[in-house]
Order: sequence, then structure tokens, then C-alpha cells
Amino acid sequence: MGGAGRRRGGAARALLPLLLSLPLLLLLRAAGPGPPEEETCAVGNGGCDRTCKDTATGVRCSCPIGFTLQPDGKTCRDVDECQTRNGGCDHVCRNTAGSFDCSCRKGFKLLTDEKSCQDVDECSLERTCDHSCINRPGSFACACNAGYTLYGFTHCGDTDECSVHNGGCQQVCVNTVGGYECQCLSGHTLHWNGKDCVEAEGAVAAGASPRVSLQCTRSAGGDRCSLSCRSGIHLSSGLQEAYSVTCGSSSPPRSKQRESAGSASGDVASVRTSVTFKLNGGICSLKKAEPFPEGLRPAPPEEHSSVKESFRYANLTCSSRKQVPGAPGRPSAPEDVFVTVEFELETNQKEVTASCDLSCVIKRTERRLRKATRTLRKAAQREQFHLQLVGMDLQVAKRSPGTAGPQAESCAVGQGRVGSQCVSCRAGTYYDGAQERCILCPDGTFQNEEGQITCEPCPRPENPGVQKTPEAWNVSECGGLCQPGEYSADGFAPCQLCALGTFQPEAGRTSCLPCGGGLPTKRLGATSFQDCETRVQCSPGHFYTTTHRCVRCPAGTYQPEFGKNSCVSCPGNTTTDFDGATNLTQCKNRRCGGELGDFTGYIESPNYPGNYPANAECTWVINPPPKRRILVVVPEIFLPIEDDCGDFLVMRKTASRGSATTYETCQTYERPIAFTSRSRRLWIQFKSNEGNSAKGFQVPYVTYDEDYQELIEDIVRDGRLYASENHQEILKDKKLIKALFDVLAHPQNYFRYTAQESREMFPRSFIRLLRSKVSRFLRPYR
Repeated sequence: MGGAGRRRGGAARALLPLLLSLPLLLLLRAAGPGPPEEETCAVGNGGCDRTCKDTATGVRCSCPIGFTLQPDGKTCRDVDECQTRNGGCDHVCRNTAGSFDCSCRKGFKLLTDEKSCQDVDECSLERTCDHSCINRPGSFACACNAGYTLYGFTHCGDTDECSVHNGGCQQVCVNTVGGYECQCLSGHTLHWNGKDCVEAEGAVAAGASPRVSLQCTRSAGGDRCSLSCRSGIHLSSGLQEAYSVTCGSSSPPRSKQRESAGSASGDVASVRTSVTFKLNGGICSLKKAEPFPEGLRPAPPEEHSSVKESFRYANLTCSSRKQVPGAPGRPSAPEDVFVTVEFELETNQKEVTASCDLSCVIKRTERRLRKATRTLRKAAQREQFHLQLVGMDLQVAKRSPGTAGPQAESCAVGQGRVGSQCVSCRAGTYYDGAQERCILCPDGTFQNEEGQITCEPCPRPENPGVQKTPEAWNVSECGGLCQPGEYSADGFAPCQLCALGTFQPEAGRTSCLPCGGGLPTKRLGATSFQDCETRVQCSPGHFYTTTHRCVRCPAGTYQPEFGKNSCVSCPGNTTTDFDGATNLTQCKNRRCGGELGDFTGYIESPNYPGNYPANAECTWVINPPPKRRILVVVPEIFLPIEDDCGDFLVMRKTASRGSATTYETCQTYERPIAFTSRSRRLWIQFKSNEGNSAKGFQVPYVTYDEDYQELIEDIVRDGRLYASENHQEILKDKKLIKALFDVLAHPQNYFRYTAQESREMFPRSFIRLLRSKVSRFLRPYR
């Protein structure tokens, strides 16, 4: 090729890149100098993140509330409201896209301004505590009456005082509900200290002058009965709005009575009877009553008395029961009140004749008492039964008034008013019926229990040199007593130290307790078993035996301390999962909890809110009335997943595994959930294995008219019901759930709640959610 050809080829190669770049150059020229093309919202939203608006000067971008426009004029950035004064939230502020949420710490609830937090008064709710409830900011605490022990955080069980060192009783210890009694065998009487026994003076030692009398008189409206107690009075409270009154002292358990009056001299037979009556629509009320007209006049003539009996002992208990006995889970009317009166009457050989031996006398007495109890039951059901204590005429129970009157605001006997609260008279004081207030025990007396109406006389108060402190709350304050580690023939000085090998933990005793097994003590005057020189020190969960071994505490007992020779019985009807328990928290109630009603109810794991027991199995069946469906709310549930689903809760149509399952879980969920049953009838089962334990659950339910099925399902399936923490808290709030269930079960009850009450109870967002769904359900074509 010639030189000219080579030059043309080189020029072509140089021109090729220029030709390829020509389109780009043309584009650059078009975008170069000259009038710019106007932006518009119609193209790419004008480049705006959110809102775009066309103006004469071009597009204008803006941001919704909760966002700010950035310097580029187009980008929107979320505002973190929590950075400024915590968003105005009382407790916790959580930033969200374009907004924020306030929430409260556990134990508080969010008010309707959705910023302020208010303490939840758990004590105002039903079933919070068995006995007393103490509200605290963000929390609460339960307390039990004397003679009861707290278990499972909220429950109170009777303390078995006799399980440790025989209750301190020298001979017989009898556990009672809320207390215990020491009793003596035949031929002995109880020492003033209430625990030791001394030889009786006289042939009929066990007998005692009658302290209780029952008298019924005839009147135009029927019999009127009064139970009078002169001494040995003891008041105790059980469940809220319940009480018991004991008069006199019960005799110790006896061997089988001899059939023949001549078989032994001094034979004494105790005849015991009891009567229980129900007052429909009533409440227990140990308060002052208007005396019967007969009470204002001298005792009626003998012919006007239908019943006149004297007893050595009587015990009256009043309680309201929410469940029908023998039918767990099926509540009767919550206003039903049950009153039980137990009597003990003593007969002896003086009543025996040649024609009627002791057995004959007992049968006559029993017939007479049956007639007396029939009369008493009739009088009580007409509210014509009073209790007379220390000059006070008291009503036993009364029918619930339609509206609260002045009587409803008065305190019960044994209580004084402190501000607006009724408070039991403290130890060292007693309730004076004339003054209707608590006053100090006078000199020469003491009172070691709360809520009593008398003070006990100090033993030998006339002794010279015996000191008495004001407001004595214990017999030891009467002065002159032998101290722990000492004893004497009468419990008073001069005293002797307990010998080696014995100990005494209490004051005023007449003997010391042996260590057992020939064990010595470290010193004279030992005050506890731990002063005994055992060959080995037992660890918690064990007790020392007279064979010098440490043995594990049996099931149903526990021992939290080192070096003890006994174990403590679990309170009430609780027991432990295994032997060797070391703590009261290991005592659990195995009863399956809950109340199953036709319209509302709940189920709960055994021992709730304490940990449930091992190897528990509970089954409940919710069978609503015709044309009603079931809505269940699980506020939270605690099951340990570490057990490979050894603990589980399942809800399905029947016990068959193949039936329609509504809910099943074996792990912990603190996020609430609501759901409707897939079947009209719901079979529920809870099972635990012997592995880990947890708090369990309390699950409420409501049955509703099936015509609302579509609406209810629409609500519970809407994710917005659970999206907000505030909405979740509604499903955990027992008071709010009760109000919602009340309206669902009985729609007419909606009118009991004013619009203002609804706004104060529920957040605005929750009301908006429900209103939209209810409106769409009721007016589907609007």
C-alpha cells in the first residue's frame, strides 16, 4: 500500500473514537447553556421524599408531622421525639417512624393522655390476696393473718404449729384453722402458760364450768336465739369478710367411752355437735346489732324458753363461698354466706342413774342438742340469731343491703378506725364495745394477738414484786417469769437453769426439752436444739434423729436452717414436689385453679402466681350455653422451653388429639393474644413433668352471642390490636378485661358505662380501632 493509503488508514483510525463519542457530545450540548427544563411533580414526584407541590418557581417538597426537611430540600428525616424531654413520657419513650410511643414500667398503667403513668392498685382487684393486700408504687405485697403462712406470693395456708416440737405443748397439740391448742390428758389440767400440764386437783379434772350458753325464746315471729360467751373468747379472721369466734376450750381427744356407768369413777363424756346454715344474698358481719326486745327486759320465764343449754366450748365461723361444695369450678351465687356453729357439752357421772347409764345419758343429750340446732338454724335464717360477747349484742351475718347505709361503713368488732381505714386492734390492746375503739390492756392483763375484745389476766398478778409494763403484748411482760433456758415448778422465779442435755426456747415453762439420743448440751441453760452437741450438723432440707443421723425432710415438709431436729410442715393443703425441701417456696398447692361460669370465667395453673408443681395434670371443659361462642385471652404464659415441651397447655374441641386445636404452647410468651375457639365446646389440658417449673398462667374467657362472631374475629385477628404496647397492656389489665368481657357477655351492660368512663379507661387509638369495626359491622352498606 502506498504512503497516501497509509495516511488515510491512520486518519480513519484516529477518527473512529471521535465518531463513537458524537452521541455523547450531542447530549452534552443539549444539556449545555440554554433555558433549563422545568421540574414537575408529575415526573418522579419532583424528586421529593414525601409530599410534592408544583409552584410558579418550581416544585416544593414538604414532610409530614414527625419528619423534618433536610438541606437538600427534598429528603425527609424522622424526628426522634424521645430526645427532647423524653417525648413528654413519664416513664419509657420509644421512637417510631414519624411518631413515638410512651409506655409504663411494670405495675403502672398509661393514662388516656398516652403520656402519663399511674400506679396500678392491685389491691382493688379481685383475687389479688387471700387475706391482706398492701399496695406499693409499681407493686404490692400480700400478708396473712396470725396463724397462717404466705405461699405462692398471694395465698395463705393454715400454719401447722404442732409440726415443730409438738407446738411447745407438753402433752397434746391440736392444730386448728388459724391457730392451735395445747391440751392435757385425763388427770391433768392446762397450766396458765397454755402449754404445760399439771396434776389436777380433785376427781373431775377435765371438767370445766360452762362458759357458753345458748338460749332461744319464743316470739310472735318465731324463735329468737342468742349465743352468750362469758370468758375464754378468741376472735380470728380468715378470708376477707370472714371470721371465727371461739369460746371456752375444747376437751382433748379421748379413748373410746366406757359403756357402763360403773366401769370407772370420774368418767367424763364429751358430746359434740354442729349446725351449718346458709344465708342467701348475705355477708358476714360481726358488728353491733340492735338487741332483741327481750334483751331489754329481765330474762323470760322458763316456759317461754324453747332452748336453754350450757356448753364448755363453742366455735362459730362465718364465710362466703363462691363455689358450690363438691363441684369445683362451678360458682354459686357469690353472696351466699355459710355459718357453722360447733358445740361441746360435757356430761359426767352425776347425771347417771340406775335406770340410765352413761351411754343412755349421752344419747339423751344428743337428742336434746339436735332439737336445739334445728331451732337455731330456723332462727338464723330469719336473721334472729345474735352473739353476745362481753356485754355486746352482735349480729352474725346480714343480708346485703340494696344501697350502702351507715351500718355498712362501721368497723367490725375488734377493729378501730384510723382515718378512713378499719384496722384491727394491735397486740397489747383490746376493743372496748362501750367506747367502740381500741384501748390499752389494763394493768395485770396482757394480749398477744390482734383484733381481740378482751385481755387475758396475768398469772398471779397479785404477787408482790411482779412487774407489769403498760400495753403488755405478751405474758412474759407480766414479769417474774422464768426466761428461755430456765424452768420452775410454776414457771415463775425462783428458776433453775435447764440441765445438761436439755433446752427450753420459751419463757414461763415448767420443764425443759431433752436433746434426745443421750446428747449433751454445750452449757447449762440451753435455749435451742442447736445448743445440743450433735455428732454431725445437718444441712438445710434435713433433720437430726435420735439415732444420730441426718434424714431428708419428708415430702410436705421443709427445713431452711442448719442443725435442726425437725422439719416444718407446709401450710394449708400445700406439699412439696420431692423430699429434702429447703424453702417455703417449694410448698405448692396442687389444686387446679379457676372458676368456670356460663358467661365469664378463668383457668389458672396450680399454685398461681407461684410456680406450679411437678407432675401436675389439670383438665377443664368450657361448655357454653346454646348459641354462644368462646373468646379466650392469654395475657401472658410462663412455661420453660428447656424441658423439650414437657410442660404444655393445649385447647381443643375434645380430648382426642385429632380434634380441632384452638391453641397449644409449651413455652413462655409475655406478649398477649386473644382468639376465638374453633369449636363451640373447649377442652383444655395442662401438664407438667418433673423437670423445671415456672409461674404458669391465668387465662380469662368470655362467652358471647354467636351473632357477633364475625365482628369478634375481625377484632382479634387485626394486627393493630397487638402492634402497640398500650394495646397489649389492655389485654393484661384485669380491670379493663373485666369491663370488656362484661359488655361482650351482656351487651345491655354497655349502658352502665358512660362515654366519659370509656374514654378514661381506654386509649383513644383503641377506641378508634373498635369504633371503626363496630360501625362497619352494624352499618355494612353505608
